[in-house]
Amino acid sequence: MPQNVPSPTGEPVIRTIAMPADTNPAGDIFGGWLMAQMDLAAGNAAARRARGRCATVAVEGMVFHSPVFVGDEVSLFADIQHVGRTSMKIHVEAWRRSRDGDDMFKVTEATFTFVAIDEDRRPRTVPPEP
Repeated sequence: MPQNVPSPTGEPVIRTIAMPADTNPAGDIFGGWLMAQMDLAAGNAAARRARGRCATVAVEGMVFHSPVFVGDEVSLFADIQHVGRTSMKIHVEAWRRSRDGDDMFKVTEATFTFVAIDEDRRPRTVPPEP
């Protein structure tokens, strides 16, 4: 990475490749596709922390910093920022790397709120960390 450029922290929760099927008629990657990838990453982190099923209840501060292009590798990083009795706030950043380069660029970020749910889809307590 170039010097003085922020870089992601931690390991990616998901890595995927932006494909032509993920584009709009103008050939740009859909923001909705990227948001879905971010929801998957946050959901993975939530389910691991809650040790079970969780549901998305809110998305805050969705910011698209720069575009994603067909063929880019998209890495999603999730950081659990807060755990309440039944809910969790998880900040997700999406970073892109072109298929022929090494530099990564933050393209999107948002904070997702999840609620741990039971088999009847009712809120349940998030267990303490092991």
